[in-house]
Amino acid sequence: MIEVFGFYKFMLVNQLNKRKVLLKDFLVKKNIRGTIIISKEGINGSICGKSKDIKSLTNQIKNFFSFKSFDSTSKSKCSFQPFHKPKVKIKNEIVPMNMILSKKIRKKDSHVEPQNWNKLISNKETLVVDARKPFEYKVGSFQKAINPNIRNFRDFPKYLKKLKKNQPVAMFCTGGIRCEKASVYLEKNGFNNIYQLKGGILNYMKTIKQSNSLWKGECFVFDNRVSLKHGLKVGTYSICSGCRNPISKKDMHSKKYEQGVTCPGCYNKLSISQKKRFRMRQHQINLAKSTGKRHIFQEDH
Repeated sequence: MIEVFGFYKFMLVNQLNKRKVLLKDFLVKKNIRGTIIISKEGINGSICGKSKDIKSLTNQIKNFFSFKSFDSTSKSKCSFQPFHKPKVKIKNEIVPMNMILSKKIRKKDSHVEPQNWNKLISNKETLVVDARKPFEYKVGSFQKAINPNIRNFRDFPKYLKKLKKNQPVAMFCTGGIRCEKASVYLEKNGFNNIYQLKGGILNYMKTIKQSNSLWKGECFVFDNRVSLKHGLKVGTYSICSGCRNPISKKDMHSKKYEQGVTCPGCYNKLSISQKKRFRMRQHQINLAKSTGKRHIFQEDH
């Protein structure tokens, strides 16, 4: 078993190109895969490797960036490597909202522990907002949660502006980082009752027993595990090779599903030439498997 570690830290970061090179060197030396994003406003990452190497790397990152603790972290175990390779990317924002956080911005502690989340979202006055993308929402979400149906997080403020400023708003996302920034935006715009699930869905599903949970379905993650269940166990979803969206076991029993080619969601959207190309790709994958080799497009599990 190997460890999957997610983290983020909002802070002022400079010398991005130099830091990118050194971070990539850290990952390679420790044989750790995954993606780390750095920007002027902070660092965000999801990585995987041996527990001792993850611990060593995260200590190096803290020393390298001169901080004592991350704003939030998540840990889980996996029997296979969920990432293809180590990546370090420089972006304008670690959460794209056309608003770069700085040290000058101070916000109230709006975090709600998983143990107190059920009571908050069960209140009929509370508006429960799923801050993720529509395809993530379809895989699973909290009872009575509303999804803004926004495909680009930069457009999230347009939705937030429509909310009532005095209504209690409880937001959540996968690991908490999207809500962290959205809560700053809301406070700056005069909202008074903003709450966010501490550590996001992953912390909730790790902390709260399924028998006491208000979560329905599974949680989509952006790696080869595709989805997670309670206890952060690998879920049942796969990725459609045609449209790159998550598909359920039910989808795979549809007449419109063809392994490596289509799913019910893209069957009528793909052209004949696209389907032909995807069938050729799947044929190459099958040939590689039959000879015991690994194809470049083959999933890791």
